[in-house]
Amino acid sequence: MVCEMAARKIIHIDMDAFYASVEQRDDPQLHGKPVVRAERLCPNATFLLPDFPRYRAVSSQVREIFKRHTDLIEPLSLDEAYLDVSENKTGLPTATQVARTIREQIRSELSLTASAGVAPNKFLAKIASDRKKPNGLFVIQPEEIDSFLLPLPVDRLPGVGKVTEEKLKHLEVQTIADLRRMDLPTLEGRFGRYGVRLYELARGIDNSEVVPDRPTQSISAEDTFEQDVLLAEMEPMIRKLAEHTWTASRKESQLKTGLPIRCSP
Repeated sequence: MVCEMAARKIIHIDMDAFYASVEQRDDPQLHGKPVVRAERLCPNATFLLPDFPRYRAVSSQVREIFKRHTDLIEPLSLDEAYLDVSENKTGLPTATQVARTIREQIRSELSLTASAGVAPNKFLAKIASDRKKPNGLFVIQPEEIDSFLLPLPVDRLPGVGKVTEEKLKHLEVQTIADLRRMDLPTLEGRFGRYGVRLYELARGIDNSEVVPDRPTQSISAEDTFEQDVLLAEMEPMIRKLAEHTWTASRKESQLKTGLPIRCSP
C-alpha cells in the first residue's frame, strides 16, 4: 500500500485569511489592523461588508496559477483546493518544488500568501497544510506517514466531530495510534460504513482522487444588510434571493444540457 500511495503527489493549498487579506491588500489603510465581521466578539476591530464578487475574481486568479502546473484541480471553496501533481506541466522534479513555486507566484503576482501541504493523498495533504499556517509549507513523505500521523488526536480525522469523538473516548481511543489498535470488525460494528473509513484513515490510507469540475451540489445567493431586519420584513428580500438562485440554477442546467432557459419558474 505504501508503494501505491508513493506514486501519487497531492498538494492542498489554503489561502491565508483570504477575505481579510484581499481587503488589506487593496486598502493600505487596513494594514496591521484586525479586519473582521464579528462585532459582538471584537467591538474594537475594523468592520467591512464582504465583497464576494471581488473575492471570486481573486480566487479565479489563484486558479489560473494552479492551471500552469496541473489540470487536476479540485476546488473546495474560494480559498482552498487540492492539486494532483503526480505529473506536472512545468517539469519540476518534486511536488515540494511545485508547491513552493505556486506559493511564490501567488505572493509575487497577487500580493497574498498561501499555506500548502504536500503528501501522498488528499487526507494527509489537508492536515499538512494546517501544520505551518500561516504562509507555510509542510511535506509528508511516504516513509514519514506513521511518525506524523500516530501522535495526532483522533479529532484531526475528517468526519470525527464531537459525537464520534465521545464514542471513541468511551472505547479509550484518544489518538490515532489508539485507533489503529482497533480491528476492522470492531470499528465496523460500532460505526457502520464509517468504521471502515476510520480504519483506513488511521493507517494513512485515502484512495480518493482529485476530481476537477465536480457537479454542482447546490446553488446559493446571499445579501448583507447594514442594519438588523425583522423577520416579517424579509419576505420581499427572500423572494428576490430565491429568484436569483432559480435563475442561476437554470443557467447551470443550460450549460450542461444545451437546452434553452425559459423566463418563468
